Amino acid sequence: MHDGHRDRVKRRFLSEGLDGFYSHEALELLLYYAIPRRDTNSIAHELIATFGTVANVFEAPYEELLRVPNVGESAATLIKLIPELSRFYLDSKYENLDTIDTTEKACNFLTPKFIGRKEEVVYLVCLDNKRKILNCQIIYHGSVNSAQINVRKIVETVLKYNASGVILAHNHPGGLALPSEEDVRTTERINQALAALNIDLLDHIVVADYDSISFMDSGFIRRPD
Repeated sequence: MHDGHRDRVKRRFLSEGLDGFYSHEALELLLYYAIPRRDTNSIAHELIATFGTVANVFEAPYEELLRVPNVGESAATLIKLIPELSRFYLDSKYENLDTIDTTEKACNFLTPKFIGRKEEVVYLVCLDNKRKILNCQIIYHGSVNSAQINVRKIVETVLKYNASGVILAHNHPGGLALPSEEDVRTTERINQALAALNIDLLDHIVVADYDSISFMDSGFIRRPD
């Protein structure tokens, strides 16, 4: 009976996608691939009851997932894989982007890099004078407004790639894509350091979930005199 039910659910998904599925049904289907011989419908209901939403299920700590009855290591690992795999998928859509010459391109390129991240990270994108991407990397793990953020490392990286312009990006996990006063002050400090080398800070993107805000468009970056 369960095998027949699983086949019907799989065929339904392949025919219609997930648009007509309830949240617990989508989780039920996912759990087929980690729990081969148990009713995953009841487990999916328990996950939703415990964490509230599908998003909360995927973002729940591994150890808390294991506390849900009948969720073992394989199921918990599969659940934790989904946000990370989503980031890989969306990031790959823009990995062949050659240039970043608009705010829209900057947000499209950078926003997916933060999917599933529960800690703050800071990305640095180095660009040439035609806005071609020379390098993109995580420059710092932690809050961008931390006094520990290493401006010297940013400068060294920019000089290493002979960049004429850079874009910063960082995330506010679980918060809003609104720059704090400390964000603005730290960005100004970085802007001044780069300007001394005739390197432009082209933008600083703040990301929260799927929302993003541009410092440049919002008037938070001024060209140093």
